[in-house]
Amino acid sequence: MTRLRCAVLDDYQDAARSLADWPRIDTRVETRFLTAHLASHDALVDAVGDCEILVVMRERTPFPAELFARLPRLRLLITSGMRNASLDLAAAARHGVTVCGTASNSEPPAELTWALILGLARHIVPENNALRSDGPWQRTVGADLHGRRLGLLGLGRIGQKVARVGSAFGMEVLAWSPRLTPERAAEGGAVFASSKEELLERSDVVSIHLVLGDRTRNLIGEAELRRMPRTAYLVNTSRAGIVDQTALLTALREGWIAGAGADVFETEPLPAGDPLRTAPGFLALPHLGYVTRRNYEGYFQQAVENIEAYLADSPVRLLS
Repeated sequence: MTRLRCAVLDDYQDAARSLADWPRIDTRVETRFLTAHLASHDALVDAVGDCEILVVMRERTPFPAELFARLPRLRLLITSGMRNASLDLAAAARHGVTVCGTASNSEPPAELTWALILGLARHIVPENNALRSDGPWQRTVGADLHGRRLGLLGLGRIGQKVARVGSAFGMEVLAWSPRLTPERAAEGGAVFASSKEELLERSDVVSIHLVLGDRTRNLIGEAELRRMPRTAYLVNTSRAGIVDQTALLTALREGWIAGAGADVFETEPLPAGDPLRTAPGFLALPHLGYVTRRNYEGYFQQAVENIEAYLADSPVRLLS
């Protein structure tokens, strides 16, 4: 029996092979693991055009309509998580491609949010760099969190977890989103901010936890950044498109805010030489929010389960 071909894309850490029981589908599926990012459609088609099954990691490789048209053999596409805005699901359906997802834990991005907040407030990277290079002993004065205000743009699963930690630090937690109500804010452990502007003006740390969409794209631009106190920090572990990246770069260069932390970018991997790589007061990470062993084990184990279910003509965890 001819085996189907499967490719796991963007396996940057070369982790997928060891975190799931791929051999159990070996008799029906030949699987290969691609650790390098394929930036162009031509490169992707050359590498996986012979595959009936693809496993993708979040939005690392977008799948617009034109890409489905160039992969006529593709029959099953599996994404980590149950939401992936970079997949054209209508185009997938038109080309007869079944699209499935996996579970994804909300704790890792909440934890990484606090890594960024603490890193900014206590200048952890510059102090560590100075120590490792025999530089000055203690160069900076940290910002307090206790008694300050944490402003959350978005109070969903991740935002609520971030709110609880903020309360544990002794911070007053404010929250706003386009559909948030005072009652839901209180249930999520936050004080309701009546407007985005109020939250920005009153917060010492602003953390973004919104879904990117038409209502939230460029939600934070020049006017919003100028409303923030000059001593405030902005943290974005959600999606880069929520913040105008040009305005953010200007804000950092001109000192409108004390600093910013981000785990998400408009183009990923962030191109070499991008000015954000060297922006002052910018603590940047390469989209590590969901990258933990527990999440990866869930993604890849469920990817194998999804393949088995598809082969049994009973696909599960369908995206629509």
